[in-house]
Amino acid sequence: MDQMNPINQINQMNLSPDMKTINPSILYYGTPVVLLNTLNEDGTVNISPISSSWALGDCLVLGIGITGKAFENMKRHPECVINVPGPSMWENVERLAPYTGKNPVPAEKKQNGFTYQKDKYEISGLTPIESIRVKPTRIRECPIQIEAEVRHIRIPDHVSYFAIVETQAVQVHVHQNKLLGENHIDPTKWSPLIYNFRHYFGLGDHLGKTFRSET
Repeated sequence: MDQMNPINQINQMNLSPDMKTINPSILYYGTPVVLLNTLNEDGTVNISPISSSWALGDCLVLGIGITGKAFENMKRHPECVINVPGPSMWENVERLAPYTGKNPVPAEKKQNGFTYQKDKYEISGLTPIESIRVKPTRIRECPIQIEAEVRHIRIPDHVSYFAIVETQAVQVHVHQNKLLGENHIDPTKWSPLIYNFRHYFGLGDHLGKTFRSET
């Protein structure tokens, strides 16, 4: 029997009654929210909510818009703090959402409803705490705070409006009530704030664990 042409195979798959090919405007399919602290020119700190990040070992990769203050700050001063809020902090995160630390406000951001706000701590109701290894402060209320150094910044070839920033964790701080033993975070006590297609969620019920889990 002749093999089916690959194009016909794709067409057959697309005809499945339980699937539909779509063209979504965003692909935030459920990622943790991060509050990224970077250093302004005058030594104050800018806080940027971001929804694109992942970690592998001590390498944390961030996706940030190039028109924002965080991108400008990290190019000038290659340090940051990656603060990870819990679900109860979603309102603090949302208070930051419509503001930018760039003045004047870039045209693209202005069109999307952003306004300028320099003091992000005041507008968000969050509290600064000194870092140990980097200059930007940490956010006291965030259960996980990761001091990091910027290692590499690049703009993807196929887009021009965001950058991929590679950072290295140099110090990790965790609220004591989230710990299990000396160096493990208790997954039954910690839940990240999830950005799910521009809606905020926490984690659901515990389903199980991977075979590599140490707890």
